[in-house]
Amino acid sequence: MAPRGRTRVPGGAFAPAQSLPRGRVVDVRSRDGVRLHTEVFGPEDGYPVVLAHGITCAIRVWAYQIAELSRHYRVIAFDHRGHGRSSVPPRRGGYSLDHLAADLDAVLEATLAPGERAVIAGHSMGGIAISSWSERHPERVPRRADAVALINTTTGDLLRHVNLLPVPPALADARVRAAGTFLRTFGGAPLIRAADRPSRRFVSTIAVGRDADPAVADFVFELFNSTPPAGRGGWARVLVDRLGPQHIGLKNLTVPTLVIGSQKDRLLPIVSSRRIAATAPNLARFVELPGGHCAILERPHDVNEQLRWLIDSVVQERRASS
Repeated sequence: MAPRGRTRVPGGAFAPAQSLPRGRVVDVRSRDGVRLHTEVFGPEDGYPVVLAHGITCAIRVWAYQIAELSRHYRVIAFDHRGHGRSSVPPRRGGYSLDHLAADLDAVLEATLAPGERAVIAGHSMGGIAISSWSERHPERVPRRADAVALINTTTGDLLRHVNLLPVPPALADARVRAAGTFLRTFGGAPLIRAADRPSRRFVSTIAVGRDADPAVADFVFELFNSTPPAGRGGWARVLVDRLGPQHIGLKNLTVPTLVIGSQKDRLLPIVSSRRIAATAPNLARFVELPGGHCAILERPHDVNEQLRWLIDSVVQERRASS
């Protein structure tokens, strides 16, 4: 469950995100020149933890994790291109799995010292960024990562598992095509006031569980609504078109891997997390949580506990080896 207490402040803002202080801004440019807004929280000499958010989100979706982890660790979080305070690519072709991997690599190179390694955690599209990075830059994995956490994410077969509406098996292929068309269109469409209520209901249905705090659902929609349509649409097309039956390979992800899935996740159902856990070369732990797609908001205490375990295990191992 989400933490008890007020998660909504007067005016409708989400309290954990509202109370999150601004981090130290780092100027990061990806290889094609796109500016990636990056902030660093916590002690400058703390062990580094890098956070990559999901589609239609931004740095503050990690509010619970940043608030807790930055007490002891150096937490580095960034906005994907076309999201938050990062730049929108000037060309329609500025979105791809190659860009997703290159952007993460650029953040690591800009924020970590030479030879420094981090725990890298990704939620949803952020997890896809980690998998894509390991597939495209295998030599970087042991150089930059001590361990990774893949939360509510997938490596492929995106549309086949999206649980929008149950249909008979005979109509499964038609459902896949319809889901692809809908997600491409809805992802990039500007929102108008007349469509606000159905759009809000749809985003909440796929993004959070039925038992989630209403303030969490409202916050997720606020993030969706504040993401530029070009960014939403650009990444929706990439994920729909590229995450088909052929999965992103994990053979290069050789560092300890924490996998977290949610039992009621309708966007990337638990079967996706189970597949990752079964194919990860160095599975450290697999955790199934109650709730929907946004475990980092719906079950923050559980997610934070697992992330602390992963970080502490890495830090202890490094101390022992030294």
